Amino acid sequence: MPQLTSLPATASQEEIAKIMDRDGAMILTGAMDDALFARIDAETQPLMDASAKGNDAFTGHNTTRTGALVSRSPACREAVMDATVLEAANRFLLPYCDRIQLHLTQLIRLLPGQGKQPLHRDRLAWGGYLPDIEPQFNTIWALTDFTEENGATQVVPGSHKWDEKRQAEPHEVCQAVMPRGSVLLYTGSVIHSGGENKSQAPRVGMNITYCLGWLRTEENQYLSCPPDVARTLAPELQELLGYTMGSYALGYYSPPQPSPEIPDTVPPELALGRLPREAPVAKKIMENSSAEIGSFVPLEGQ
Repeated sequence: MPQLTSLPATASQEEIAKIMDRDGAMILTGAMDDALFARIDAETQPLMDASAKGNDAFTGHNTTRTGALVSRSPACREAVMDATVLEAANRFLLPYCDRIQLHLTQLIRLLPGQGKQPLHRDRLAWGGYLPDIEPQFNTIWALTDFTEENGATQVVPGSHKWDEKRQAEPHEVCQAVMPRGSVLLYTGSVIHSGGENKSQAPRVGMNITYCLGWLRTEENQYLSCPPDVARTLAPELQELLGYTMGSYALGYYSPPQPSPEIPDTVPPELALGRLPREAPVAKKIMENSSAEIGSFVPLEGQ
């Protein structure tokens, strides 16, 4: 049976990239300190307790899934913006896009008695329409120990290079056994699934994933984290949520009320009450206009 490679969170980006290219998945240990874990636990436990179980075999009849973590949990935002993970995600995805974006945030809690999830590739969220491009870079943060008994994520190392029709044999599947505070990195093309929880306690993982900036995201970030919430966040996180241009002419914003002075193709940052950090054209437009940035922000109730 294969095994995943584990490295400390201090590993170099070159080491991470080499293993991700070879296996499509790996583990970084010691990625989350106890202080951040305690804050995430305090902020998210009530959210998980209020979350419903899944209604099919894929989402899990004995599994709860809790999303909108950027909007609901300040501590989870720090995991989303983890410097090591973001650098690895950018190195992995930027060959295919100008900018990456946040694809999904979700707490996955396998309750005792939850069976194995069907093996799958996450890239199938977009169907089979991107056969030659890797669209996705994923993480699962271990918020409890991940063990064979409690349903550690199943992974098929190397399957990101397989033909899409090839199915994994039992001897090709391993589990991402890792201590709390570790993070599993895996690509959108690697075969994986949730394991079977045969223990008497929940197994909790935080699934944070990133994708190419020109794709539609699995979690609709504009609804999960609408402008009135996004306005309070750091610019870097706003941009990762998609409140910026993905590339030229991709993702512009038309203000609700047209203006004879302002084009109807302005950067979305204006909806948050600020100029883009790198957009000289937008700045020039505003400098030559009598309109104020605040006039682009929709009033509550509109």
